[in-house]
Amino acid sequence: MTKKEKVDFIIQSLKKIYPKIPIPLDHSDPYTLLIAVLMSAQSTDVRVNKITPLLFAKAKTPEEMVKLSVEEIREIIRPVGLSPMKSKGIRGLSEILLDKYNGEVPRTYKELESLPAVGHKTAAVVMAQAYKISTFPVDTHIHRLMFRWGLSSGKNVVQTEKDAKRLFPELLWNDLHLQIIWYGRDYSPARGWDLEKDIITKTIGRKSLLKNLILD
Repeated sequence: MTKKEKVDFIIQSLKKIYPKIPIPLDHSDPYTLLIAVLMSAQSTDVRVNKITPLLFAKAKTPEEMVKLSVEEIREIIRPVGLSPMKSKGIRGLSEILLDKYNGEVPRTYKELESLPAVGHKTAAVVMAQAYKISTFPVDTHIHRLMFRWGLSSGKNVVQTEKDAKRLFPELLWNDLHLQIIWYGRDYSPARGWDLEKDIITKTIGRKSLLKNLILD
């Protein structure tokens, strides 16, 4: 199967499985999305979705957030992990949004990545989901599946993002990155992987990978 045939198979399969694509993190606007994505680093979306309502009940805008101290924010978000870094980032970026952007969340990689605790993936998610700008955020699920499917080397997420953008039509990037994330969680997890349920990998996966799985 050629890479183009693999890509076509993936697109069609994901469309059938996820005709309607859920948004993993609960939010109401670009700012609450930015905060939720920042909080999701090395945590789970389920856990973040339990904590963000508590935080947003006290502060759901930059103006409200800067009225809280770093310690107050940290106490609320402690269950998601890395709370010292995240609480400083949340308050710090809120101050910058007010001082530099009139309280609005910017729309470019350069501006977003200049904010405290905001990395490339966080910026890409905000651009894609809040502003419908074509990006291809790569998380651990996408990185894992692009390798399993023989579409990327698996060396690092930077290379995986380049390969994904090169192979998939730009018009589909924003949908595909979410569909692949859900597929990775539902059918092709890192642990407890059942190849029989993972129809995409079973059909198009790397020969060396599939051979080892069959031998095991």
